[in-house]
Amino acid sequence: MTPTTPTIDLMNARCSMRAYSDEPITDAEKAAILHATMRAPTAGNLMLYSIVEIVDQSLKDRLAETCDHQPFIARAPWVLLFLADFQKWMDLFAATGANRLEGVPQDVTPGLGDLMIACCDALIAAQNGVIAAESLGIGSCYIGDILEQAETHAALLDLPRWTFPITMLCLGRPKTKRRIVARYERHVVHRDRYHRPSSGELREISDDLDRLYASRSPSDALGGHAGYVQEIYARKFAADFSLEANRSVQWWLDRWLKGPSAG
Repeated sequence: MTPTTPTIDLMNARCSMRAYSDEPITDAEKAAILHATMRAPTAGNLMLYSIVEIVDQSLKDRLAETCDHQPFIARAPWVLLFLADFQKWMDLFAATGANRLEGVPQDVTPGLGDLMIACCDALIAAQNGVIAAESLGIGSCYIGDILEQAETHAALLDLPRWTFPITMLCLGRPKTKRRIVARYERHVVHRDRYHRPSSGELREISDDLDRLYASRSPSDALGGHAGYVQEIYARKFAADFSLEANRSVQWWLDRWLKGPSAG
């Protein structure tokens, strides 16, 4: 028998919510969620992230368009942008003279390793906030599209060089019934070393995915494609928004490593 706890039950019941009731999130609830967010594990206790509350309605309206035209973003009661943030530490190093100490390398700038750790910090913190919100009956939806339209978002949000908008969260009390989407849990956990599936295993995975997802709505689930994997390739991987995300991420990376002129 699989053990369960209220926390595990809460996590199993969580799903992305894009329709929110008019009931506001209270200041006390926001404070509790933000406190739980900042209790997340963090590399070296450095908290290599910042959170930007998007309050201005005109800014939410704009983000609803720039983040792949998703109107529900504008209607979300609470929107939080999570930044991987090394800028605050670089500013502190400069202000205190830490970057000019004798006996240690001077004027070191953040590299891609620093960025990856900061992204981990920000995403772990965001998920802490999601679970805290869920425990209060507040739903959430991650917005990965904040990575897109890099030049626009950098200017719109005044993002300095060593910041990276890794995700955005929309939060609000659910207006519609929760719709739990199944997860494909086979062939995910490896032991000791990565196991690359054989051709037979790949066919098994593809067939499993067809049964798990396509059967939910046989008439349109596959979008006219031969199977779920083909549909995902066409609708997600090779779609215009995915190509734009890759272009924008390269822009963010170039700016991080080479400065604003590189972007």
